[in-house]
Amino acid sequence: MVASGPFDGTPNREGIHQVIQYLEANGMGEADVNYRLRDWLISRQRYWGAPIPIVHCPSCGTVPVPESDLPVRLPEDVEFKPTGESPLTASDAFMQTTCPRCGEAARRESDTMDTFVDSSWYFLRYLSPHDETQAFDPALCNRWLPVDQYIGGVEHAILHLLYARFFTKALHDFGLLGFDEPFAHLFTQGMICKRSEKDGQLYKMSKSKGNVVSPDNLIRDYGSDTVRLYTLFIGPPEKDAEWNDRGIEGAARFLKRLWRRHVEHRDVLAAAADLACDPARMDRAERDLFRKVHETIARVTRDMEGAFHFNAAIAQIMELGNAIDGVTVDENAGEQRKAVFRAAMEATILLVSPFAPHIAEELWQELGHTPSVLQAPWPEVDPAALERDEVNVVVQVNGKVRGHVTVAADAAREDVEAAALAEGSVRKHIAGKTVRKVIVVPGKLVNVAAS
Repeated sequence: MVASGPFDGTPNREGIHQVIQYLEANGMGEADVNYRLRDWLISRQRYWGAPIPIVHCPSCGTVPVPESDLPVRLPEDVEFKPTGESPLTASDAFMQTTCPRCGEAARRESDTMDTFVDSSWYFLRYLSPHDETQAFDPALCNRWLPVDQYIGGVEHAILHLLYARFFTKALHDFGLLGFDEPFAHLFTQGMICKRSEKDGQLYKMSKSKGNVVSPDNLIRDYGSDTVRLYTLFIGPPEKDAEWNDRGIEGAARFLKRLWRRHVEHRDVLAAAADLACDPARMDRAERDLFRKVHETIARVTRDMEGAFHFNAAIAQIMELGNAIDGVTVDENAGEQRKAVFRAAMEATILLVSPFAPHIAEELWQELGHTPSVLQAPWPEVDPAALERDEVNVVVQVNGKVRGHVTVAADAAREDVEAAALAEGSVRKHIAGKTVRKVIVVPGKLVNVAAS
């Protein structure tokens, strides 16, 4: 801000608040929110929509339909013709009526209300859809609402959600609702796009573009679990994602590997049904897999709760599958190897169940579990499993990564520094230089300043 007295030099966003505070403190104005919306013209020349309950009488003019005659219902004998007028105008059974005031012949209003009128309060009606005495039950609404999580396209964020807020606030002011915001949280998902074979450009899937991928053929060829898994894996849900017909094959291979892993080790899994994991009795490979299982549980849980990063969660489950395949197990394996293998398989099935429920249900039953996998508790992280004997530390020289060293998790700072300076690549990059300073971030990083 310039030439603004006491506000000179203030960044403009900060200045807005300071000026408002100044005006309020001196009784010269007050803060207000300005919604840049025009008056809402809710009438539509369409069949679909709530009829406007008005009768046009030659003598009385516009007369509201009495409450006892509500609701006005749409007729079912309409013809949809490209006349530019509402189809209702051609339905004599609907249009011809009598005036509620004088009893003379009259005509109904042929316009219907904008469907936004309905979507502005539908969530209230969901709780008592068969109630014929009131539009919604305030007691039920106050018990179950507001909606915890709204998920929708970004195109809803302006009109529909704003209208829903206005309706809710008005009903709250009338004393009909105990809350004044309809939705506690909003998540806007991205669009699925497909690259055009003609010009190579990405376009949002739409019927008008003719680039919609029918799920029926994909489900026929790959199954619904694969289609669901790939759709969630394709990218971050809040961003637009590109559909790739070949990409679904990767999701199919992952689920086939999961099934094959179970089939090939069915006897081992059965033998480990009553075995418990004991980190103290595990060899290094078993401890690494046990740790990977619980790291995956922690990461998948974090990615699914609130963030909706389903693609990242699925990637973690796929990594766990690779880790399981990296550990050799057969009927002659020790008890701990069998126990860890079964624990890893059970965790994988539980973690993948929200994404691929059908194969997860079958595998869960194959492992001898009841009831359904959908009723099984979500796996919990064992903090002891996350403990490491050794850690891999990144070594930088003057801010650039030059090597890695593996040290004991509880190694002293001096030992970590010595190991870093002795690493081959690091020695090469500090040769002929004087080490000025060494910064050690325990368990993560060593930065060597040399000149």
